[in-house]
Amino acid sequence: MADSNEMTINLVVLGRTQAGKSAAGNSLLGSSDFESHRSPSSVTTCCSLGRSCRILGIIRRNGCELPLRVRVLDTPSYPHSGLSKEQVKDTVRSALVHHFGEEGLHLALLVLRADLPLCPDESNQAIQFIQELLGPTWKDFTAVLLTHADKAEEAGFSEEAYLLSASSTLLSLLSSVQHKYIFLDNQKSFIKEERAIVLRKLLNFMRQNNYQVLLKHSKQ
Repeated sequence: MADSNEMTINLVVLGRTQAGKSAAGNSLLGSSDFESHRSPSSVTTCCSLGRSCRILGIIRRNGCELPLRVRVLDTPSYPHSGLSKEQVKDTVRSALVHHFGEEGLHLALLVLRADLPLCPDESNQAIQFIQELLGPTWKDFTAVLLTHADKAEEAGFSEEAYLLSASSTLLSLLSSVQHKYIFLDNQKSFIKEERAIVLRKLLNFMRQNNYQVLLKHSKQ
């Protein structure tokens, strides 16, 4: 995760079609590495890795600023309009081992839209997929990223009010991942200060998990 001069965090974004995975990945990287647009079919069909530049002003060690690098693995959606569940799972698993097998995966980000209700079937599908992908400790390494929070805000919901009005399905999911969730405002996500807030929250989730990683040394 870190050498003496900088820290690197490894993330994967997961979710269904049009949830905003690729856009969220771009926000975390501060770039436009991943193709992202509205489409009648699933846009992402293979995994791709994006890397940020050195980011300053996020973390300090022993009183000194420590540069941060972010690596994000973008993945095909599940359910997918053109790929089976097994095809998506095999593609993502292979990419995780290839890119993160040496250093390990710090967090999987399940991307959900804050402006759409989460139905039980959708939640169950997502949980089963992540369980099969990450294994029995998936809850420790999964956080929920709620995109389009700006649209929920436009409808009159603050983050607190949103959670008070959220479905039991969403609340149960958030509880299962130890309330590791972040609201992402799509209109502000590329603003430096907003990005810094999100990255600090992700680092805090990692600290709560004692900076453990998945997949380390599993690369063939």
